[in-house]
Amino acid sequence: MITKKKFPIDALFFRDHGNQGPADELAPAGLRLRADSGTRLVAAGTVLVGGSPVRVLRLTPAGARAVAGWFSGVPVAGSAAARALARRLLDAGIAHPDWGAPDGSDGSPGVADVTVVIPVRDRYAELGRCLAGLRGLPHVIVVDDCSADPEAIAAICAEHGARVVRRAVNGGPGAARNSGLAVASTALVAFLDSDCVPRPGWLDRLLPHFGDQAVGAVAPRIVPHEEGTTWLGRYEGASSTLDMGSRPSIVRPGARVAYVPGAALVVRKAAAGAGFAAGMYVGEDVDFVWRMAAAGWRVRYEPAAVMGHDHRVRFRAWFARRRDYGTSAAALEQLHPGVVRPLYTSWWTAGAWATALSGRPGIAVTLTGTATALLARRLSRVTGERWPLPAASGAAWALAGRLVGGGTLAAGRPLGSALSRTWWPVAIPAVVAVPKLRLPVAALILAPPLLDWADRRPPLDPARYVTARLLDDAAYSLGVWQGCLSRRTIRPLLPVFGGTGGSSP
Repeated sequence: MITKKKFPIDALFFRDHGNQGPADELAPAGLRLRADSGTRLVAAGTVLVGGSPVRVLRLTPAGARAVAGWFSGVPVAGSAAARALARRLLDAGIAHPDWGAPDGSDGSPGVADVTVVIPVRDRYAELGRCLAGLRGLPHVIVVDDCSADPEAIAAICAEHGARVVRRAVNGGPGAARNSGLAVASTALVAFLDSDCVPRPGWLDRLLPHFGDQAVGAVAPRIVPHEEGTTWLGRYEGASSTLDMGSRPSIVRPGARVAYVPGAALVVRKAAAGAGFAAGMYVGEDVDFVWRMAAAGWRVRYEPAAVMGHDHRVRFRAWFARRRDYGTSAAALEQLHPGVVRPLYTSWWTAGAWATALSGRPGIAVTLTGTATALLARRLSRVTGERWPLPAASGAAWALAGRLVGGGTLAAGRPLGSALSRTWWPVAIPAVVAVPKLRLPVAALILAPPLLDWADRRPPLDPARYVTARLLDDAAYSLGVWQGCLSRRTIRPLLPVFGGTGGSSP
């Protein structure tokens, strides 16, 4: 259903990391798809554009009819060709599964098929509150990771009917989750941190995804348990690192949602393998999800399912945690080379921005125009148009202009984030030494938080939101540099030019 003039997908996503998943599993027959909000059909519906990174696929006539039908509500047919095409759209992030309102009639797993595993150390009140939200679930395991008062943990678990597994040595959340995983007897395991606050029905939107045998894990959206009252609490409510946003996504490096936190994650036990990496106290959940995706399992983010969480809102604890997250960048980059970098961009975009910042906007415009023409030429082979002067729609030129022109402008946002989240120890001396860089660098650094504020419209004025965001970035950056020094690597500080991209956790 897709002609040979297509962009490869699976070769970019999957590497052999052991515990191989069903990389070639077809999409389930009868599944309904909904187009991602960024997906577009062009050239009279014969060319499909979307995903993250952006893919351009030329459809055969049969494929175009099938996709048009799916996006209007028709379920995927039972043929291998239709199911293979549906899988490609799901894997690319061009479409998402639509399981409808869960009613138990689709044969998907139920709560009896899930064991909830909660790692805990000394959070007695938080554990009691978390367990109270799990009433009615038959399988709950609390892993006591060497709490100071194990009897108190045992008493709380007895009150709520939860089983206790006690670890003799503190190993961190990853090791504690592994202890629970080892004794779970159900097909699915839901990992919850003790500071999560489950709401009624929190599993309902997650479990149907496991009707797809290729899905290894699904994560809900994590939101504040209570509305913040301080400026930091309101910032966390709008911009928590645990909240992956309101749009569903495939989860893998390079996707719009590149990772999901282990604070709330439902996993197919067969996909979990040996579990989380031993010895990792920060970033172990990101590594776990990436290894699962690399092995061929699909990981999905489902924001229709919501999990409450008790966010850190005291400045010292919040800042320290952000710095801790940054320290994981070096370890993750060594485990997954090329994935944890501050910036991913093309040479054309980098050249355009470099010349614009150096005061030569004419050269920047020339570079962008040349890149647009070259991409239009490539796309004309996909759209079937004559180049350079198309006879009809001019879809190749319009699409190239949007991708190159819009992409070059949009690149200012990740560039500014790279400056504030990673490169500011170098950028500050540079702007001191070169005065003409001060205004453009300041604009680049301020643009991302201001744009975020405009997108999110949090209950916080722009000045305090921008201040919180810059403090957030500074804390993460300190951790990145600390991790690089301890592991004697500079790779997490280096940009990638021309790659498909990743995303720093």
